[in-house]
Amino acid sequence: MASPTADASSSARFTSRWGLILSVLGIAVGTGNIWRFPRIAASNAGDGGAGAFLVAWLVFLLVWSIPLIIAEYALGQRGRMGVVGTFAKLAGPKVAWLGAFVAFVAAAIMCYYSVVAGWCAYFMATSLASGLPVTSESSLAAWQAFQASPWPIVLHAAMMGLGVLAVRGGVGTIEKANKILVPTLLAIVVVAVVRAVTLPGAGAGIAYLFTPDWGTLAAPSTWLEALTQNAWDTGAGWGLILTYAAYMRKEDGVVRNAVLTGVGNNVVSLLAGIMIFGIAFAVLGPQMSQPEVLDVMRTSGERGTGLTFIWMPALFAEMPLGAPLAVLFFLALTFAALSSLISMIELSTRVVVDLGAPRTKAVVGVGVVAFLVGVPSALSDRFFGNQDFVWGVALMLSGAFIAYAVIRYGADRLREEIATETDWALPRLWSAWMKVAIPFQAVVLLGWWLYLATTTDFTSRWWDPLEPYSAMSCLVQWGLALGAFFALNSWMVRRLVPSDPS
Repeated sequence: MASPTADASSSARFTSRWGLILSVLGIAVGTGNIWRFPRIAASNAGDGGAGAFLVAWLVFLLVWSIPLIIAEYALGQRGRMGVVGTFAKLAGPKVAWLGAFVAFVAAAIMCYYSVVAGWCAYFMATSLASGLPVTSESSLAAWQAFQASPWPIVLHAAMMGLGVLAVRGGVGTIEKANKILVPTLLAIVVVAVVRAVTLPGAGAGIAYLFTPDWGTLAAPSTWLEALTQNAWDTGAGWGLILTYAAYMRKEDGVVRNAVLTGVGNNVVSLLAGIMIFGIAFAVLGPQMSQPEVLDVMRTSGERGTGLTFIWMPALFAEMPLGAPLAVLFFLALTFAALSSLISMIELSTRVVVDLGAPRTKAVVGVGVVAFLVGVPSALSDRFFGNQDFVWGVALMLSGAFIAYAVIRYGADRLREEIATETDWALPRLWSAWMKVAIPFQAVVLLGWWLYLATTTDFTSRWWDPLEPYSAMSCLVQWGLALGAFFALNSWMVRRLVPSDPS
């Protein structure tokens, strides 16, 4: 039978629509926008520009992310439980294990995401306290010294601890935290972009970002990267928005909030891209050719560290007013990471609460386990790279499972039940899209990925589960998780669903 603790949690609500929107934007606007997006755009650009990748990325906003964000809002509002409970309640008790996999993917990302949040906090503090390295070599040396010190683990613990404190009090403290973090983050991004576009030479970088090289769209990897990045950008298919939507008021509506979430998030990504491309071309342009500048932006190291944590400090050092801008940049990254980390901790906590644990014990337990699981990522480039690869690609499976939950419940039924007079009408096309288009995209793109992963595009040892970027590493880890949750399905359902449906 469902626990009293879970029932109490289901009665909590965001106090206002803007509290909900800011909190969901806290999910969507994270390091994926500022740390990951510019690097992925540069890596998938052609000689003529990155604009074609932006087209593919925007296509997936419309055909993948927004439909799934609507689905997550709708499922969360109707289920009023965490991800696993919502699957059991709305999709049926036999498929609770699929919801558990969705939750596990987000939890796995949470464990190493806290490590990245710690990096951001470290560079914000050092930019403020000791200034910036003046060359890329000294910046690289500073990064290597940081990685060899205890600080990555200490800051991983600190960021996880801050997230636990924000989540411990429930939706009320989550809302209050995001009302501070998200507006401050957005203001910092705007200030940084204004400074970046006024640099001499920045226009060349911005023009390159938006100029399409249509030939890049012929590469399947471009579309795969565009989907993965948009899923990272928006949080679509993670179960995070579903978790927050369990606390939304009926009158706040689903469709308008979902569109605002997706579009608002992508606007922030574009602003981050303008900032990074503008700064890189303005500072490096007089010293390097365009291909060399792009090589710097694409050379990201095992953990995507090259551009943000090695090159950016050196670039800021060469800019007028670069020191205060560096502090703002890394402060924005830290706030973005923390707001997203809070949502990941809440997702796992809500699942544990739904299973019967008191909230305080649940959130502390989640924080401790996540810290311990994240320690190898703080210590090892290879382990971090593997986890980022395995669970980043798994977001496609998560999105497909969210769509399956909608299909099991009834897409038309869900569309009718969420309708309100104050919300935008959800067209019938959405129902067909969830039934056909989302599963089709997941199958096709996973097939493309599997093909690429079994060629030398990723690694020649695709069959080796110990190879960090191999297909078999993904398949083995996904299989173990799915098998474990399938075996636990009956136990989870007994804890989640009342024995008497009446």
